[in-house]
Amino acid sequence: MPLTSFSTLTHSSLKNSSYIENGVRDQRRANACPGDWWIRIDADLVDVGQTRAVFEKYRPTHVIHLAAKVGGLYLHMRENLHFLRDNIKINDNVLQTAHDMGVTKVVSCLSSCIFPDKTTYPIDETMIHNGPPHDSNFGYSHAKRMIDVQNRAYFQQYGHRYTAVIPTNVFGPYDNFNIENGHVLSALINKTYKAKKEGTPVNVCGSGAPRRQFIYSLDVGRLIIWVLREYEEIDPIIVSVGEEDEVSIKEAVDMIAQALDFKGKIQFDTTLSDGQMKKTACNSKLRRYLPDFTFTPLKEAIKMTCDWFMTNYDTART
Repeated sequence: MPLTSFSTLTHSSLKNSSYIENGVRDQRRANACPGDWWIRIDADLVDVGQTRAVFEKYRPTHVIHLAAKVGGLYLHMRENLHFLRDNIKINDNVLQTAHDMGVTKVVSCLSSCIFPDKTTYPIDETMIHNGPPHDSNFGYSHAKRMIDVQNRAYFQQYGHRYTAVIPTNVFGPYDNFNIENGHVLSALINKTYKAKKEGTPVNVCGSGAPRRQFIYSLDVGRLIIWVLREYEEIDPIIVSVGEEDEVSIKEAVDMIAQALDFKGKIQFDTTLSDGQMKKTACNSKLRRYLPDFTFTPLKEAIKMTCDWFMTNYDTART
């Protein structure tokens, strides 16, 4: 299905989705169709004027909405209100402007943190609104949940084909590797790399017991392009490795240490919060559509991300 035009939305003042955008970019190059015209729109999407200006400039027919204000666990805990307000503004500006400009399809990116804190496992797409999310990042979670509500409303009122993907814990090249504000895996890569250089222990926040389903950003890119071209539902779809691929933070740290050849001590600071202990997601809906999709093995993906980080350390977001 050739697209008249395609836009990947990122947020110029936040730049927290460039690792997913990189995955989309690499995969669309490998799977381009004649007639495709791909654009990366980078603007302050909290500002409705700037949002409208970039839409008017490029007039996309299809949009992948990756823009968000995001951060690590402890930043979310400190600034829930900021995450709520900024993300509500971004999402409303993007979807309403897409409507005003006649965009054919929008694929937004949600997060597995939107699911209820108190729930049964594994979680699936029908359970998003069954209870409040975890207290640690409730602002971001509620703002992201509202995209699902907005998509349904735009379909009900206007028949628009706006939908969303729900990735689990994404990581990969171009991520935010900042130790204080980055996502858990990328922050730990940076922390372990510095500990190796300085000859110090790696200090991991929390017990290492929480379990997560990590997914490589290039795999997410492949799946987002499939959703844009082929997936016709308004209901969101979880894009994740299987339940059997869930690992503990401790196991992930051990893989990072191996990838970076770190031989020092790894310490777990149990005085700090673990956050949500688990949020195991079911990918059975994805598997019904794509039974043969192959995910990059976690150990291999961590090694490639560590190699990229070391090669690009001077320009990486640290």
